[in-house]
Amino acid sequence: MSSPYILVLYYSRYGAVAKMAQLIARGIESVDGMESRIRTVPAVSSVVEASEPEVPSDGAVYCSETDFSECSGLALGSPTRFGNMAGAMKQFLDSTGAQWMSGSMIGKPAGVFTSTASLHGGQESTLLSMQIPLMHHGMLITGIPYSEAKLSSTTSGGTPYGPSHLAGADGNNPISEEEAELCQAFGKRLAELALKLA
Repeated sequence: MSSPYILVLYYSRYGAVAKMAQLIARGIESVDGMESRIRTVPAVSSVVEASEPEVPSDGAVYCSETDFSECSGLALGSPTRFGNMAGAMKQFLDSTGAQWMSGSMIGKPAGVFTSTASLHGGQESTLLSMQIPLMHHGMLITGIPYSEAKLSSTTSGGTPYGPSHLAGADGNNPISEEEAELCQAFGKRLAELALKLA
């Protein structure tokens, strides 16, 4: 039997969300008795005939049904697209009907994270919209409490709804110290909650 793990599932176009996923995984791994499992989802093509390879050429492997249904908790990440999650993540979530029918996600802790080009580019609406399908799955939504001091002092990303990153118009802003600390605190919180609920 495998060790309990938090699934860190993300879609990343330019790399910021992938970096956030690694920081969240670091926070998860800081908790004894819990592992992280980083997975991604395939991109969606506007060309109907196009498809992604079975295994990505780099980065995390694609999430399987087993990765999703057997996790002890979930951190779900996506860049913002018009104040909502990216189509690739929505397409993945739309494919989880079997897990919804079986109830395999009920009672597990979950949280969300995002990256945007501008500070007011829909960070909070994206995070809130990503929570909706998780609530339909019966998951227990968690964010970041204000006991995390960086949440009150950040001038870049970071919200009580989950970690966020201000990538900038060109997507080149590095993850700030506050954003990194909030990602790690979020991962640790998810892992601790999963252990308490197990």
